Amino acid sequence: MTEQHIIIDKSASVVTIRLNRPAKKNAFTQQMYSEATAALKAADEDDTIKVVVFEGSGDSFSAGNDLNDFLSIESLDETAPPFKFLHLLNKVKVTLVAKVNGLAIGIGTTLLLHCDLVYAADNAVFALPFVQLGLLPEAGSSLLLLRIMGHQRASELLLLGDSFSAKKAQQYGLVNEVVAANELNARVDEIVGHLVKQSRGALRTSKTLIKTESDTVSERISLEAGYFAKALSSDTAKQAIAAKLKKN
Repeated sequence: MTEQHIIIDKSASVVTIRLNRPAKKNAFTQQMYSEATAALKAADEDDTIKVVVFEGSGDSFSAGNDLNDFLSIESLDETAPPFKFLHLLNKVKVTLVAKVNGLAIGIGTTLLLHCDLVYAADNAVFALPFVQLGLLPEAGSSLLLLRIMGHQRASELLLLGDSFSAKKAQQYGLVNEVVAANELNARVDEIVGHLVKQSRGALRTSKTLIKTESDTVSERISLEAGYFAKALSSDTAKQAIAAKLKKN
């Protein structure tokens, strides 16, 4: 029986996508990209799903791309499995949470740039070694890192390509919180438990607003106003506000 390198677990309002190639530190193959893409697309289109969690099996999140497999891609253009996955990752509306332990190299780090919440174990090690391999940044990292941490810090991570700690990842804005390795599962479960109590529509629209670029604050106020007015008239908001007022 062929071993599953992507394991999908659906429970209530949550889908977990687990990279399951521990002997290779969960390095991505083309097949893994294709399976992860299908799972993410299905979760995003599922009316019952509020959160998708990315995690790795064994002692690592992901050591990056399996270079031998990557080099075997016949046509490395935007129709190739890695780029299909990345484009979808950028477009989905479902809330994405990452649980990072051990190695998070290459795509193991750039994938996190598209997640809404990232939690890391204190033993996590990150790196963006593209230049060291004679390669270039991917997954929109040359833009997203700049936005998150500024020019100098983004340049440090991309041009030097050296590994860095979970503490530094948090300082640079890549990680929300660092916890002891033996507390990571419980902490992520706590966060996910909080998220699934929220309105699916409110979560998705909030994410859309966060990711929407506007030229001015005035434009953003107008954009938010349209969404806000629609949300305020929804049954979900009316029930939540009534419950809040009742408590007060």
